[in-house]
Amino acid sequence: MEFRVLMRYLFFGYLFMNLVSCTKEVHIEIPGYEDQLVIDGSIETGQPAIVLLSKSHNVYSATNLQAYLDGFVSGATVIVSNGTVTDTLTEICSDNLPPGTEEIAAAFFGLPVDVIVNMHLCAYISLGMVGEVGKTYDLKVIYNGVTYTSTTEISQPTPLDSLYWKPQGSFTDRGFSWAKLSDPLVSGDAYCWQVKLAGMTNFKKTFNPFFNDKFFNGKTFDFAYENPMSFDDTTTAPGYQGYYKLGDTVIVKLSKIGMKEYNFFEKKYNQMYSGGNPFATPTNIPSNIQGGALGIWVGYAPWFDTLVCQ
Repeated sequence: MEFRVLMRYLFFGYLFMNLVSCTKEVHIEIPGYEDQLVIDGSIETGQPAIVLLSKSHNVYSATNLQAYLDGFVSGATVIVSNGTVTDTLTEICSDNLPPGTEEIAAAFFGLPVDVIVNMHLCAYISLGMVGEVGKTYDLKVIYNGVTYTSTTEISQPTPLDSLYWKPQGSFTDRGFSWAKLSDPLVSGDAYCWQVKLAGMTNFKKTFNPFFNDKFFNGKTFDFAYENPMSFDDTTTAPGYQGYYKLGDTVIVKLSKIGMKEYNFFEKKYNQMYSGGNPFATPTNIPSNIQGGALGIWVGYAPWFDTLVCQ
């Protein structure tokens, strides 16, 4: 009896080992890489159009500063029209900047001033047109004989009802910026939240700066945002990062954008925040550029307010 039981175990063990050891060779055809033009363009109320052009990178290529710098494109023709005025943008490069604009360019490219002035990084800037509320802006980029187009709009901005600061948790001198917003009853509004401390030149985006009215269309609600500048401040202790200090003066910029533009940024930031996560869902970032290029052409309608943390 024991011998039969032993043989049965041996038989099923042998069968199991044969089943799990079966393999099938799988061939995966990886499509070849092909360069695509990447367009990063924007125009906002009272400001000129700015367009950056670069080349997409092979996911298997090296990722370093030099690869980033080598990706920028110059020598294109970039045209913006609002239906009345048509302006061919001027190419301005970092190694030939107008005096006094070095810090602005450095913040724009995310590089130190002493580095950027010795590099040839180019942007296309409108010198004959600034953004106006209610206008539609057509973009045309001609590069290597190929034409790429896009359209965006600067809509009516949505003002904040109020802006306030209050201590967070057990802190008495640290807190977030809070705001009350009454969203218009028309669905499909989307926003971008940016801030800077008084005295700073450039605005900075928060951790998740883009949101839409999917869950609050036509409603009034309160929301809070962290202090993104504190994460770059080496004098701020880790436990205090993300907060505004009592006495800080904060300039807030709430910009309304279109839904196509929001969809681009929302997918882009989701991909950025999930980078390196093997369980993240692969995301195709939508673009509002026609002609085969990647990227975005976005119109911003900003509303500015000042918060004194007291």
